[in-house]
Order: sequence, then structure tokens, then C-alpha cells
Amino acid sequence: MGILEKISDIEKEIARTQKNKATEYHLGLLKAKLAKYRAQLLEPSKSAGAKGEGFDVMKSGDARVALIGFPSVGKSTFLSLMTSTASEAASYEFTTLTCIPGVIEYKGANIQLLDLPGIIEGAAQGKGRGRQVIAVARTADVVIMMLDATKGDVQRGLLEKELESVGIRLNMSKPNIYFKPKKGGGISYNSTVPLTHCSEKLVQLILHEYKIFNAEVLFREDCTSDEFIDVIVGNRVYMPCLYVYNKIDQISMEEVDRLAKRPNSVVISCGMKLNLDYLLETLWEYLALICIYTKKRGERPDFSDAIIMRRGASVEHVCHRIHRTLASQFKYALVWGTSTKYSPQRVGLTHVMEHEDVIQIVKK
Repeated sequence: MGILEKISDIEKEIARTQKNKATEYHLGLLKAKLAKYRAQLLEPSKSAGAKGEGFDVMKSGDARVALIGFPSVGKSTFLSLMTSTASEAASYEFTTLTCIPGVIEYKGANIQLLDLPGIIEGAAQGKGRGRQVIAVARTADVVIMMLDATKGDVQRGLLEKELESVGIRLNMSKPNIYFKPKKGGGISYNSTVPLTHCSEKLVQLILHEYKIFNAEVLFREDCTSDEFIDVIVGNRVYMPCLYVYNKIDQISMEEVDRLAKRPNSVVISCGMKLNLDYLLETLWEYLALICIYTKKRGERPDFSDAIIMRRGASVEHVCHRIHRTLASQFKYALVWGTSTKYSPQRVGLTHVMEHEDVIQIVKK
């Protein structure tokens, strides 16, 4: 029996098993087996076949956004509208067959936008060019899931399932579980909060499924067995996702209103160029980018060339971005902006910068 058949059998058994206290150990074990087989499925085959055409694109700019969705939802039209790159758009499916990069220039930042080929159901198992598309999506900072507003809920559910099966967790934070395999001493299990989903017995069963017999496990929050499996596997990617509903000109105002009020969702129309400015604003927030301006002593700040950093960046990060030796020669910095109590404020390397701050660095 091949891996795909085993995965299919386990999924059917999970669907058949009624969820209650008596079956939670059984379900936990099934989920552990399922995760193990899916990981094997995603491993590149060892056979040295002829190498095909390269698919990924070199990372460039200040951030990377992956544009994924089913065929013919408007991804190529969106790329052409947002960037100077022309991606072929047509009314038939699978117009885009490879990864097409473009650059969005916004607030002084260069955001790399990747138009990926349409995903089809079963992409995680390698149907279409699904596996390659999903591999590129894992390298992005934010995923834009482009959905057809006329059939958005169905598409959204299928795409989330495909991405989840290959270890991409959308709009979720990493489970707060400490896990460390050891060479001996058995399994040390503890928790700092009352657990309602996992018990010591279930944790041991899941670890044994992965041939782990010695480990330290500490639950710092009430996590499910799925989240614990994610921690053991260790290759999960947690990333923000923006659900973009296109073609809103084809549905009623009530439906547009319902979709717009959903969390992490934006409604647009590429055909009529509706709401694209708001989408860019929201994308900027999701990327958590900030602009920092530099200033030389006795001169006005240079507002024409911003340094683009991630939210939470310190003065030390700014020094490294300007020049790798600057931090070692650093004496102090003067900062103007919302991160200071008064302007200018004299700060050290650990001071956290905020959007549109101005910095002047004084060397030793």
C-alpha cells in the first residue's frame, strides 16, 4: 500500500470516529500517523531523475508576498494592476504555468509579489504543480489568498486544507510548548496550566509513534494534540494570511458587506479597480514594516530614501542595515519621532524604533 492510500485510509477513519472522551487517544494516534505520512510525502524523492525547470524566484526587496488561489480568480490581473509586471491574464483556467514575480512600490518599500500558478484540490499530494507552489508559499512573509467572491467559502475551505496538510499554519501563533528530546531518563511531562485536550498518556502515545522514548515536555498553554504534533515535527510555518475576495461587482451589496466583515478579509474588484488602496494599506500592516529616515549632523533629514525595517527593530538593527561595522563604532544616537518621550532623545543600541522615526548616529 502506497503512502497516498495510507493517508486516505487514515483520513476516512478519522472522519468515521465519533469524537468523545473514549476515542481521544485513538484520534491522537491517527493524527500522529497522518502527520508522519504527510511529511514522508513531501520529502523529495531520492531517485536521481532528470532535473526539471527551476520554479522558485530569488528573494528580493524588503518583503515577499505569495499570491495563491484556484485558477481564474484574478491573480494575474491583480499582479498586473499592482506592479509594472505584465502577467498573462485570460478567461480560461491555468493561464499562469510558472512563478511570475513583480514588485509593489509602496511607502518607499519594495514588496516582492509572486503570482503562483493556480492550486487545484489535491495539490499537497502533488497534483498540478501544487507541491512546487506550496513550497514557494512557505518562503513568503505573508500569503494573499485570492478567492472568487461568488464561491469564496468553498474555495477558502479547500485551500486552507491543502496548506494545512503541508505544514503551513495561517493566522496562528506557535504553540507555547517546550519540547526537548533527551538521550535517557524517560519522558518528563509537566504543565503550568490545566489541560483539557491532552493528557500524559496521550502525549506518551504520540511520542512513541515518533519513536521518541526520552524527552522533556512542558505545556505552557492548553494545546490540542494537533498542536503538540506540530511541535514534535518542528517544520511548521506560521504566517499571516490575508483573504482577498475578488469579483465583488458580481455579487449583492449584502454579500459584499458579509465578506468584508470577516476577520483577515478584504473585498476588491480587479475588473473595476475597487478597494485596491485599502488592500495595500492592510497588506502593509500585515507585513509589519516601518520606514526609518536618517539624518547627518547639521543637515535636514533625508526623506527621499527610507530604511525599511520590521516592526520591533532596534537602533542596533538600523546600524547593521547601514553598515556592518557601524554598531562596533557606535557612541549614541539621537532620535526624533513617536518612539521617544521628547525630540530629539539620546538613546542607546537597544532603543526600539517606530514608523517614520528619524535617527542620527554619533560614532566614537
